[in-house]
Amino acid sequence: HNILDCNGELLAGPSCTPNRTNIYPIFWPVSTNATAAGGSPREMRLHPDDVHILWSSLSSNGQSTYTGKLQFNAEPTNGSLRVPRYDLVNVNILARANSTPAIYAEGDELKINPNPLSLGELRGWSGTGDEILYLGPNVEANNVDLYAIHVVTGVRRRLTSHPEYVDPVVSSADNENYLIMDTRGSNRQMWMAGMRGIPPVIDMVVTLLAVSTRNNGPRRFFQPILLDYYGDRSDVGYYGQRINTAGDLEDGSVNDANWNGRADGGFSLDGTKIVYWQALVTAPSCGGVNPLPCPISTAEGGANYRVMLAKRIGRAPTKPAPVFEIPDIIPWATPFPPGATIPVEETLAPGHYTLYGKAHGSADVVLGQSSVSVRYSNFSDDYRHILDGYENATSSVSPPNYFLVHVDWFSDIIQTGAVFGTKKTSPGGFHAEIDAMINIFSANGSLTTTLDGVEHLQPLNYS
Repeated sequence: HNILDCNGELLAGPSCTPNRTNIYPIFWPVSTNATAAGGSPREMRLHPDDVHILWSSLSSNGQSTYTGKLQFNAEPTNGSLRVPRYDLVNVNILARANSTPAIYAEGDELKINPNPLSLGELRGWSGTGDEILYLGPNVEANNVDLYAIHVVTGVRRRLTSHPEYVDPVVSSADNENYLIMDTRGSNRQMWMAGMRGIPPVIDMVVTLLAVSTRNNGPRRFFQPILLDYYGDRSDVGYYGQRINTAGDLEDGSVNDANWNGRADGGFSLDGTKIVYWQALVTAPSCGGVNPLPCPISTAEGGANYRVMLAKRIGRAPTKPAPVFEIPDIIPWATPFPPGATIPVEETLAPGHYTLYGKAHGSADVVLGQSSVSVRYSNFSDDYRHILDGYENATSSVSPPNYFLVHVDWFSDIIQTGAVFGTKKTSPGGFHAEIDAMINIFSANGSLTTTLDGVEHLQPLNYS
């Protein structure tokens, strides 16, 4: 990661010419050894104050999340990178030792923590920088969602709840809207996530599969969705507005399904325009063994990428909201100076547990080292979605590739109440293997979710 710097002046200013512009590397000191290499940040996002920054990082412990402050170091005397650079200082890891995880036990009773301090991949800042946007622990089985947490109070809120997969998000400068890239409308994830109200117990072993099937190799199934500040609200049927529906679905049209959104989009500073970019599906995500024929680009020069500009009709210009002054030390996080170790959450021991519905009923849960078995009996958290039946899964990885996961899944759930639905595997079960870094779907057997008579089928292999 690098920073483009124009000697402290605005990059877009007329005096910021190439001979006054420098590119400096970012260095994250993680060791007390004076010659050690720096850490490996990913998905870095700059705060609106242009000083603080957040990032994620992968390790043998999984993915951890951090905030820090950029500090220019003209003549570094430590670390493996001895050139003018920006150091990451006042680093916080967004976790606490022995914090209560999303799912925990009290004796033989399993419980769901409604406000876990468990931040998955960081996705950005709110428009003012008062909140951190991130992927959080699932509230419903197989349903990956975005959350926001206040940098001072630690108050957390769920931004999305649609069963489809969401990942990229940006906030408008007035702090009133979000632009997300989401698979909603593609039916990509409904076969596993479409049934609402299933607690996320099975996710303890199938999440890596669930977050990987939303892609097909380099292809994303994202489309741009505009949300207001409060996000999805299923109680009133609000799931935002897809902003590129005004096409004819023909090749190259604004809503051509073969053109898919990429991360990240953005708003103009006055909030009246939205820009995003798309990629056309190309081999191996089409052609060959893939049942989808490769489309021919209609873009100028046969380009496979395009930048799209949407104007918000009837939207009056707004001014950016004042930038929130965040502290260097996040109160609910943990300082992470060089040499620090990653805090570890409480672990859930294998055993036999009972999870009680918030409304009524229960679930009998058996946890193994890498397996989960759940049997529902009149289970409901909301009086509207009632579950009976069973679901069990076992997962395994293939070291040293901890991103290659194999899952054996068996399900026969019946849902009654507001929706009549089933979530069923074929008689021999559903067996899938996927590398989360490559995302090529391949499975034997089937897992199908049917909701009020509408079947949601898994993707075809390699598609």
